[in-house]
Amino acid sequence: MKIGIFDSGIGGMSVLHEAYHLLPPDLEYIFYADTEHVPYGLKTPQQIKEYVTEITRFLIEKGVDAIVVACNTATSVAIEEIREKYTLPILGMEPAVKPAVEGTENRRVMVIATPVTIRESKLQHLLQRVDGDHRVDLLPMPQLVTFAEREEFEGPQVEDYLRSQFSEYDLSRYCALVLGCTHFNYFKPSYRRYFGDQVMLIDGNAGTIRHLAEVMHLEISDGVDTEISFKDTQQMVEQCHTQYYMSGKKVSEEKMLKHFMRLHNRLEAVRGI
Repeated sequence: MKIGIFDSGIGGMSVLHEAYHLLPPDLEYIFYADTEHVPYGLKTPQQIKEYVTEITRFLIEKGVDAIVVACNTATSVAIEEIREKYTLPILGMEPAVKPAVEGTENRRVMVIATPVTIRESKLQHLLQRVDGDHRVDLLPMPQLVTFAEREEFEGPQVEDYLRSQFSEYDLSRYCALVLGCTHFNYFKPSYRRYFGDQVMLIDGNAGTIRHLAEVMHLEISDGVDTEISFKDTQQMVEQCHTQYYMSGKKVSEEKMLKHFMRLHNRLEAVRGI
């Protein structure tokens, strides 16, 4: 079975990485990073729809059996349109607001996402359904996408940006931080420095992969004791057969393959934070 996973850039690698841990190791993957058009969060809805339609067509031509839109922005803008055009299973991402709200009581929840995700009706409708107490605050963090694409996961510029974005909020009031963009997973250590160890960091990656397993009738290794076991990240990447594409061009150069390996190493390092 072949699974296509795509994103505006390298954020969707966090979803691919979760699939490595939770799904059978004999699957094949195509990961598509639309690096020519990143970030989607600053594009118009029409542009995003055009990019997503082209990528979906590309992945179908490559023979995938299912597609994961590993991008909250693309999901919010374009997933309904591509589902109408194609018959294979197409799964999307949305900020994991529901488990964040249901898993807390009276304290506040912060959702960080791209401007488009925050602005689109999909998230607003979700909040209407699950946030009756109006405990959720939305904070756009577009610059984190740029930092991630540069592999700048820590350092003075990242810290200055986070400090500036969080400065107007009393962070002691929050019990959960929802990562509403797959690029944001790379920065978990920095969030911990601002929110402390008691605040839940919640993303939709594992939930999306569990949903994929259900739709495709795949066994899932769901839990620390039953997850797929690898000697190290290198073995994991080698065993989980993946073709990488950047805006339609297959990645074969050693330099770029090492880039993806570094991303997997980072994701492995921050996964349990």
